[in-house]
Amino acid sequence: MIVVWSSDTLRHVPEAEIWVGVRTPGTEVAERVPAIREALLGATSEVRLIEAMPYDDRVLRTVHDPGLIAHLRTVWEEWAAAGFPDDYGQDRVVPYVFPTEAMLGGLPAHRPAAVHGRAGLYAYDTMTLVGPGTWPAARASVDAALTAAGSVASGERLAYALCRPPGHHATRAGYGGSCYLNNAAVAAQALRDHGCGKVAVIDVDAHHGNGTQAIFWDRADVFYGSVHVDPGAGWFPHYVGFADEQRLGATLNVPLAPGSADDAWLAGVTQVCEAVSAFGADAVVVSLGVDAAATDPESPLQVTMAGYRATGALIAALGLPVVAVQEGGYHLPTLGPLVRETLLGLRGR
Repeated sequence: MIVVWSSDTLRHVPEAEIWVGVRTPGTEVAERVPAIREALLGATSEVRLIEAMPYDDRVLRTVHDPGLIAHLRTVWEEWAAAGFPDDYGQDRVVPYVFPTEAMLGGLPAHRPAAVHGRAGLYAYDTMTLVGPGTWPAARASVDAALTAAGSVASGERLAYALCRPPGHHATRAGYGGSCYLNNAAVAAQALRDHGCGKVAVIDVDAHHGNGTQAIFWDRADVFYGSVHVDPGAGWFPHYVGFADEQRLGATLNVPLAPGSADDAWLAGVTQVCEAVSAFGADAVVVSLGVDAAATDPESPLQVTMAGYRATGALIAALGLPVVAVQEGGYHLPTLGPLVRETLLGLRGR
């Protein structure tokens, strides 16, 4: 089993999240990487750990607006140069104004001159902060996804990218939900570029991957299917992720009630897998979040360790090559074992 990682993914240190105006401790912490890595290395002698290869921005620019890429690459340096860490004690880029339609009212938007005005240009929440290591970590995460996709395109049946920060909430021109660049979308596009006629993204994170769905919303060559906690019950991303969102026969959302456990979860995964089979995909990208686990503090779902292994087995039964891309999962003691069990299921073990 190929596991792709980069030590640069440790460089992103969010320090905090601003949630309903309150500064709370960050949940998407660097410690997630060694927790997963060590659990996988200790699981089997068959794990082959490889470093992410550096890639240029060609595939990334297919998935994301060049303006977003440039913003994430430079905004921290501009923020620091403007004195916000020293003069105001704000050591992370935090937006306070957003150019929404409610603000503009149909007027053309101009590029703000001040960096604290530009801070909200591509962000859509206040939780997803940018610091000195955010860009190199997010970019290394993309390289991990591209390296894993390249391995599968070269004949491997399964490759896992230990991506961090995660990516499935990042839209073409926006970041939020602790996500900056969409690793799963990059992997799916890379597989298309390698000759896969159709690619399916199966999202098993506890929260709907609004970014991935939005990126491929107008495309019939990439299927997006997700099982997640119902946003209508008050869960992120709140505005999207509902069952009635249909497009070109290539979208399926299965929202679950809070408290749902293995039976409902696996029924949803089965429904998505059946849709993938009908779609005729040539390869699968798995947005592998494990925050639907009963132990995880970030969702109300109650999936067990066995449920995650069965999730992997259901996807493996499609008989398609798989690129698994890490998304959520925040309970450090069980994070690594949950990922391990899912990957063992994906191997058909």
